[in-house]
Amino acid sequence: MAILDIIETPDPRLRVISKPVETVTDTHRALIADMFETMYDAPGIGLAAVQVGVAERILVIDLQRPKDPDAPEPTSDAEAKKIEYVRDPKVFINPVIVWESDEMTIYNEGCLSVPELYGDVDRPARVRATWLDETGQAHEQEIDGLLATCLQHEMDHLDGILFIDHLSKLKRDMLLKKLEKLRRAKAA
Repeated sequence: MAILDIIETPDPRLRVISKPVETVTDTHRALIADMFETMYDAPGIGLAAVQVGVAERILVIDLQRPKDPDAPEPTSDAEAKKIEYVRDPKVFINPVIVWESDEMTIYNEGCLSVPELYGDVDRPARVRATWLDETGQAHEQEIDGLLATCLQHEMDHLDGILFIDHLSKLKRDMLLKKLEKLRRAKAA
């Protein structure tokens, strides 16, 4: 397994529409293992293949929770990396949302491709999705809560959409200016 480079905005590769996976192969399974390792290292809870330069309809999600539920919330990525988590990795290949609820929910989303920035995004609270797992087995399930939000967020990546595209132009421009300022500060 390897930790892959995560592509960051404004890289045009993030705007590529990913192609469906025809047959799940060992190459895909190796990519999926690398994607999980990359996501855990970042740290994050979701990652689409296009974010690591592979324009195929593959994404991984793990809403991992701390082993110690009373542990304080980490205040930095370094602190988050020190916490022991209970993992529940999920693989979605060729995911399709076949139904979404009228009820909406707002979640303050972040993204490994738009590091250190967050914005409130309004999405359907529940969805019914179909997908293949890493063995090629088909699934269909109604999903809600944070998993539904994360699935929709990662599926957006497969269509070249970032969470900031759901924000107003003013808010998006403010976040992108902030990101540029953070990058300049890190480079200095």
